[in-house]
Amino acid sequence: MTTTLHAPLARYAARLHAVIGGRHHVASPLGAWLLLALAAPAATGGLRDELDDVLGVDATTAAGLATTLLDAPHPLVGSATALWHRPGSDPAGLDGWRSGLPRTTATGPLPDQAGLDAWAREHTLGLIDRFPLAASPRVLVMLASALATRISWADPFDLAPGAALGGAGPWAGRLDRVLRAPEHGHRAWIAATATAGDVAVHAASAVERDGGGLVVLSVAADPTVAPGDVLAAAHELSGAALDGDGPPADCRSLFDLPLGAGPAWSLREEQVPVWARDGREERYEAVLPCWSARDEHELTDPTLGFGTAARALGGLLGAADPNVEARQAAMARYGRYGFEAAAVTGMAVLESLPPDGVRRTAELRFGHPYAVVAVATDRRGGTGPWHGVPVFSAWVAEPEEPAADDLTDPPAPW
Repeated sequence: MTTTLHAPLARYAARLHAVIGGRHHVASPLGAWLLLALAAPAATGGLRDELDDVLGVDATTAAGLATTLLDAPHPLVGSATALWHRPGSDPAGLDGWRSGLPRTTATGPLPDQAGLDAWAREHTLGLIDRFPLAASPRVLVMLASALATRISWADPFDLAPGAALGGAGPWAGRLDRVLRAPEHGHRAWIAATATAGDVAVHAASAVERDGGGLVVLSVAADPTVAPGDVLAAAHELSGAALDGDGPPADCRSLFDLPLGAGPAWSLREEQVPVWARDGREERYEAVLPCWSARDEHELTDPTLGFGTAARALGGLLGAADPNVEARQAAMARYGRYGFEAAAVTGMAVLESLPPDGVRRTAELRFGHPYAVVAVATDRRGGTGPWHGVPVFSAWVAEPEEPAADDLTDPPAPW
């Protein structure tokens, strides 16, 4: 069984991006995968088999991988997880599973909505302002994850005219300025991939901190290639982006490619002095746009595993067929000097709704003359002398419009 995270996470990312579709978006497959990995040890039998398939590794391995990440925080990628239960109850059925959670996972009663929103802000550098799920009284347990980064490029981009993106693509003429990779510090190459054919690749690195870094990989394929296939290629190539400064193993030689316009590049040849022994030198330039995205993603599609995870946790609580809510809020911004991104993922196991029945609703309309009685209440010493005494009574036969004071909020309680 796979024991590293790269392959199973790439597999899960393909599922998630397939559900989201080809629109402009940002997501964190890792943020969703972590919650499933934490929940997986609660599953048994067929539910565990289903989660093993979704996670790409067995439940024990997935939980171990998640714990390793969460208990060793990355210097540039903030991470947090939490398990909350319904206020007023602390289900003993969760004890065995809960004891195996990472030591960094916060536990306790479910906060109110303001508390959930504050948790999201605190653990995303303020980039996510609202928690993606509601603090409902139907919630039995809720799992949450947060991931966030804000980095500066080790080598910032230069600016270039928008025309540098080329005149043939859908963005031609839309931008006045774009980003040009500096002559040194960034990496660029053309790679051969199984899912997207030949692709253009650019990698920019963050300023490192305490031995931790971040490389942001941009991958462009022929415009006819499906977005999901390009994303799969990007995940496939992401490991190569970390392997030193030389050309990756999948790098295409520019002398094996035709001159002129390619799927995401233009290739020219010129006679210049070169240092290469064979007289053939390869050089890459890269031009990219700035971009940003902000999204919320519904995660209850059966292929994403959250329904299965909810049933597993529901089994610990004696809820055989609980409802589930699962959603992710994500954002990212890519610019000349740096990159920032964050995601908050929540999964709530909810009490099942009662079966359908018949409801009648009456709206009372005081549309003709009616009686009014104002009665005092008095709870002093149990029942005080004023309790139940009618103080005023009226017969309303002449209605009127609300007064001017009624049209605004009162400055203070009457």
